Amino acid sequence: MLLRDWRGGELGVLFAALVIAVTIVSGISAFTTRLQNSLEQESHRFLAADRVVSSSSAVSDSWGEYALSQGLQVANTLSFPSMVYAGDEDMVLASVKAVSDNYPLRGELLRSDQPFAAPQAIAHGPAAGTVWIDSRLFALLDIDVGAQLTIGEADFSVTAAIRSEPDQGSSFLGFGPRVLMNYTDIPATEVVQVGSRVEYRLLLAGDAGALETTVEWLEPRLENGERLLDVASSQQSIGSALQRAEQFLLLAGSLGVVLAAVAIALGARRFSERHYDYVAIMKSLGATSGRIARLYGSSLLILGAAATLLGSLLGWSMQSLFFVLFGDALPVTPASSGPRPYLMGMFTALVCLASFAWPPLRRLGKISPLRVLRRDMPGMAQRTVQDYLVGLGAIILLMLWYSRDVNLTLAVLAGLACSALVAAGAATLLLRGGRLAGMRAGSIWRLALAGLQRRGAANTLQVVIFSMAIMLLLILVLVRTSLIEEWQTQLPEGTPNHFLINISPEQVNPVREALNRKAVLSQPLYPMVRGRVTHINGEALGRSDDPEEGRRERETNLTWSDAVPPNNEIIAGSWWDADSAQPLVSLEEGIADSMKIKVGDTVTYTVGARELSVTVASIRRLDWGSMQPNFFMVFPPAVLQGYPATFMTSFYLGGEEKQFLNQFIREFPTVTVIEMDVVVQQVRAIVSQVSAAIELVLGVILLAGALVLIAGVQASVDARLLESAILRALGAPRKLILGSLVIEFGVLGLFAGSLATLAAELSVYILQTQALDMSYQPSPLLWFLGPLVGITLIGGLGVWNCRRVISSPPLTVLREL
Repeated sequence: MLLRDWRGGELGVLFAALVIAVTIVSGISAFTTRLQNSLEQESHRFLAADRVVSSSSAVSDSWGEYALSQGLQVANTLSFPSMVYAGDEDMVLASVKAVSDNYPLRGELLRSDQPFAAPQAIAHGPAAGTVWIDSRLFALLDIDVGAQLTIGEADFSVTAAIRSEPDQGSSFLGFGPRVLMNYTDIPATEVVQVGSRVEYRLLLAGDAGALETTVEWLEPRLENGERLLDVASSQQSIGSALQRAEQFLLLAGSLGVVLAAVAIALGARRFSERHYDYVAIMKSLGATSGRIARLYGSSLLILGAAATLLGSLLGWSMQSLFFVLFGDALPVTPASSGPRPYLMGMFTALVCLASFAWPPLRRLGKISPLRVLRRDMPGMAQRTVQDYLVGLGAIILLMLWYSRDVNLTLAVLAGLACSALVAAGAATLLLRGGRLAGMRAGSIWRLALAGLQRRGAANTLQVVIFSMAIMLLLILVLVRTSLIEEWQTQLPEGTPNHFLINISPEQVNPVREALNRKAVLSQPLYPMVRGRVTHINGEALGRSDDPEEGRRERETNLTWSDAVPPNNEIIAGSWWDADSAQPLVSLEEGIADSMKIKVGDTVTYTVGARELSVTVASIRRLDWGSMQPNFFMVFPPAVLQGYPATFMTSFYLGGEEKQFLNQFIREFPTVTVIEMDVVVQQVRAIVSQVSAAIELVLGVILLAGALVLIAGVQASVDARLLESAILRALGAPRKLILGSLVIEFGVLGLFAGSLATLAAELSVYILQTQALDMSYQPSPLLWFLGPLVGITLIGGLGVWNCRRVISSPPLTVLREL
């Protein structure tokens, strides 16, 4: 039967729908999995590793030994500020970083043979006894390559200019100008002493399973001042971008699952309708309902196996083709996706076959044998409530399994429910209004509106299907646009790429005047007081055996402000009055969550040798992607009066204006300059890659949506073919039939596009506010584009797929009956 149906073209729609379903799920899942893995690996350049242990004291050697025993790669770095000398008079405060021989574990070092020359990538740091220095240091110290540089008690040979390090901006101790040296040379300098301001880092990289095992082993062993860093915690702007990109890719895959299910349901329905007569003949020859069910059930399994195999092959080919075509646009190394995407495709095919294809085929056994003699008998009972519940349950199961996100699933389902309910009601109004309008319309419009009324139930279903497909596509377009626009807004041209810290109160005005003379656009100068959180509600913190990592003592920078800082949003509590002297504090939501602090709690700090107890007045949400100075803890100005403070600010400086830093450092040698321009460039590179990935996935889903629309149109081709044959046999010209088709599908597209726009706005609102942590912005232009897309897309696809209605000879069609 399968071979006969295949030769006769009966299996075309169902088989194509199954293949499309598996291709979409396996292909997009493999593509997005590889992109996620690759982008995550690429983002690890910010750490020069996969995970990093940061500490203010030397890291235990046993930690590195354990990591090595798990098969991980291990490297060490040590960063500290120090004066560097070239002779007796030429000296500069620099950021010195000592690295082990296998640094970096991720990313690459860039150096050049001469200052500001073309950079070259190199896989390791400087050899023992040599240093690489920032290009600006050559001018500041008036030296050339090959000169001697003194750090502490040791002399080193300058062999190259350091241009970029993968983790250059991951720490505030990574300020410039920079000096890179070998880790083994640290003892000879005698610079690092007890109490020195240093940062030790243990870098880890390797297999994800071994890495997770090592992290679980390390976490309970962390003491005060030791932290375990990943990309999200070290570079929150990158972490936020990657998290939202992952959510979008999961959303796209979830919508692909829904489109696949709709395509299979449409294909199975058309296949079953074309088998009414065939089943009636078999039953008239003695076949039982059970035998027919077994026959179609086994046929469906064979068909599903073949479609799964072909769909998996096409899915693999599709994701491979994307990486071949767009390899240059996405400068990442494609990681393996593993078997999960193809198992998902297989599971999706089985669930869709059981939930969408099998119910209409199962009811074929109820066809009456009398249909052989009476063609006007109904084919089979309509879908039952149970069928719709099973289908809905299957979609929810697949979406939850694929996306692993309840909010995403609920948002999409809310939009689908809105679209389906409103579409059904609107289709009913369309039929009622069409009857009156058709009586007054011209012949083409009368024929088109009569067709809409005659196929009332089918047109209602088509409007629902079309509106859901367009809605899903609009959701992706809107979310994609919002994400990319938000990323571009976070890092516009002129984003601050340099920070100044350690500005003394006496230097505030001179520094401001120096920046103004150069016409440098800078942020306000923010005060900073160094303090340590020691108690919460009177409970002492800092025990190394505390199972709650966030409840340990934490050293951080404190600041004061009489108004809510820019890019800060109060999400709990309230701000204090401008002249308040009450002991209050405002906390950032992340640190409040990790330390389990809420509004009204009492927090005790140690600032210098003094204790300060304050009440939490509010919790704030910060924009970490803005590259603006942000503080975890803000106090009223009067509370921190009398405590020693320094100031900080940020500003933008173009690459051609870098020489200004040399002059600035000579004028203010004690001020620390943190150069974040390389970090900003890296952030932009990652965002660009994520945006390109989103564009590619959006293109795949658009194709899937178009295929579902085609399947919806094909579901009514048989009935339209018969009607056209009768009309043409009665003398109707092709122009009349073509015009009625254009009008009919155009009206369906108008309704579907309008309803899809309404449902898309609702879904995007839920997605952006509940799942993606974004602010919702309505899209007025969408209310014009949505109906226009519906008319153009559905009208074009409908007429194209119904071209046989006009081209097939009426005699041929009537003979087939």
